[in-house]
Amino acid sequence: MPNRPYDLPPLSSLISFEAAARHVSFKTAAEELNVTPAAISHQVKALENELQCGLFVRHHRGVELTESGAYLLVSLQRSLEGISEALGQLRRQYDKKGVTIRSTTAVSSLWLTPRLAQFWKQHGHVSVTQVVTDLGVDSSKCDLSIHYGDSSRETGIFKTLFHDNIMALCSPRFAEQNPIERVDEIAGLPLIHLDAPDTGWTDWRAWTQKLGYDGPLNSAHRVNNYTIALQAAQDDMGAVLGWEGLTSELVASGKLVKLLPQTISSQLDFYVKLHNTSSDRAKLVFKWLGEAI
Repeated sequence: MPNRPYDLPPLSSLISFEAAARHVSFKTAAEELNVTPAAISHQVKALENELQCGLFVRHHRGVELTESGAYLLVSLQRSLEGISEALGQLRRQYDKKGVTIRSTTAVSSLWLTPRLAQFWKQHGHVSVTQVVTDLGVDSSKCDLSIHYGDSSRETGIFKTLFHDNIMALCSPRFAEQNPIERVDEIAGLPLIHLDAPDTGWTDWRAWTQKLGYDGPLNSAHRVNNYTIALQAAQDDMGAVLGWEGLTSELVASGKLVKLLPQTISSQLDFYVKLHNTSSDRAKLVFKWLGEAI
């Protein structure tokens, strides 16, 4: 193989191969790249000759990848995704003063917004835009994003914000009207359930099981938004599960109180992830949030 920078074959052959392998079709790849199928075949053949291995098995009706071809396709796609992400970050630099950060409604209202207010007192020259959504959209389109999950599986650049304890909370009036001391006594009380199955949030069943109770539970109130669940609890509608890091200000203000002294430790973490590593302002917000506990 000729000596080239990075020891790569011509990029035209790699691009042609990637398109042909992704579509498993020389004809479709040719249409995508606006060339002839013969040109795709020529590029792929040149690549096979240079690598000295077959990348496709050619049949009368089409082609299929060999094991070597499948291996090369995965490697190319990973590399191209990295290049695409880097280019995307550079394109987003048109707004050098702004930093975008994605979070859920609950994290934004209960944790992020109060801390950004403090951030702006120290760094008023940095504009931060919140992208608030409870849908699983592509967070890589933001400079930063806040997640609730298993941070040990995270492969990007991140900082753990807090590892939370989960407790049963309610309004002071509700606690006064429903004095209980044991976890099993919660069975007779109205509970506010959060219907968010894809978020990893602990539900009442998991919470009580962790504390040794596996009996029936009241499921009178169900909502799909944690902020609404907390408001319902403040309105005396029932007890709600409270993540200590998110609800500390509500507890400190007396709007919510502990219904029971027992708590469990969450199996997941709240953490912030840095996507735009080319932005000094994004790095500043990332560092500040990691120290703002």
